[in-house]
Amino acid sequence: MCGRFTRYSSLEILKKSFQLQEVAGDVSPSYNIAPLQPVAAVMRHDVNRLERFRWGLVPSWAKDRTLAARLINARAETLSDKPSFRSLFKQRRCLIAANGFYEWTADGGQKQPWYFSLSSGGPFAFAGLWDTWKGEEDPYHSCTIITTAADESVLPIHDRMPVILAPEVYVDWLDPQNQDNTRLNAILREGRAGGLKRFPVSKRVNSIRHNDFACIEPVEIQHGLSNH
Repeated sequence: MCGRFTRYSSLEILKKSFQLQEVAGDVSPSYNIAPLQPVAAVMRHDVNRLERFRWGLVPSWAKDRTLAARLINARAETLSDKPSFRSLFKQRRCLIAANGFYEWTADGGQKQPWYFSLSSGGPFAFAGLWDTWKGEEDPYHSCTIITTAADESVLPIHDRMPVILAPEVYVDWLDPQNQDNTRLNAILREGRAGGLKRFPVSKRVNSIRHNDFACIEPVEIQHGLSNH
């Protein structure tokens, strides 16, 4: 799964990375993004537009927002079958901007966080789905991060990981005319970016009260897995 991540690249870098023509979302740096918090997501309606969504999907048909905490992730293997995701997979896909994500291993009584990022440290995109819920006065825009089986860089820490898309598939993924399940599933399988590095970070990231650069600074641990 994916339960915390970072996004700290400047707006100028995000514009170049995602070919943005419009920006309507907050891009303030965040080193400890948690479920239900705002995220920056790219969607396409004629142009690539950066939007502000809440992390944790509230489907348009939901009675209230209680589903949000349970729908922060969507398994790539079942997107075509699950009622919560089936139509969104065809029609409402997005790119969720990030610079890295966290996973945890057991370390005695506490969990040891590990940070994953591209070797370059630059921004990348989680594959995501979005929807708008209109159960209150103001529309509630939300999204979920698609996950898949972990690759060799993540597997020693966790058996699942977010789908990180390679830049060359961004256009196809965002294209609202692309509604072919076979083609979309192929993107999730074959259009993934690789080359992740990992290292342990401070346990201060375990609390969402901490949100600064110190969250992603490497730390030494006396035992456990080696850095990659």
